[in-house]
Amino acid sequence: MRYSINIGKEPVALAYGNDIDASYKDLAAVCDAIRYLKTERAFEVIDGVMRVERPIIFNRFNKHMGSRHELAGRKGAFPVKAAREIRTVLLNAVANSRNKGLDEEALYVVHASANKTRIERRGPSKGSLSWGRGMYGLGARTHSDLEFAKVEIGLANPDAASLTENMKRMIKVRNPVRSIKTKPQPAQKAKQKPKEEKAQAKVEPAAKK
Repeated sequence: MRYSINIGKEPVALAYGNDIDASYKDLAAVCDAIRYLKTERAFEVIDGVMRVERPIIFNRFNKHMGSRHELAGRKGAFPVKAAREIRTVLLNAVANSRNKGLDEEALYVVHASANKTRIERRGPSKGSLSWGRGMYGLGARTHSDLEFAKVEIGLANPDAASLTENMKRMIKVRNPVRSIKTKPQPAQKAKQKPKEEKAQAKVEPAAKK
């Protein structure tokens, strides 16, 4: 299979899922949520959606969709089925990275896409007799089609030569360095001691009386 990403000569772990029976719009929203994230964080996002604890932002395909307070008023939903399918593809990509000798803990999702592959006409409802010409009976009021999608996921090291400058920049933007809380310095503790000594001096005279 030919992937839509140009990986170059640098080792990149790729995996795909074909003919997935899920909404490609939901799959695209989940791919947007995990793209350029560290693999560990990508699993956290997907697991949160599957537990219906963390909604996904829908920047596209959000017509008639309500806003959510968890997303600060932005439109979103819980595409559980799409998250389950993408998690399977992500696990396959991690397994392929082991075969290539890549460090799993240092990989990022550098490529994640979902596209519609084919559409099939759904058959008539049970008991319908109006499917062919000259037949009679009640038919379905609406006809919904079956849509199948394809998902591609690629994992690579952020310093890989095959990554573009935009990919490296987005990895830094979506994975900010968390600040570490430092312990109070000795100078701050020294400032607190005179206050405690003054409080004790006020209490000692009262005790002598």
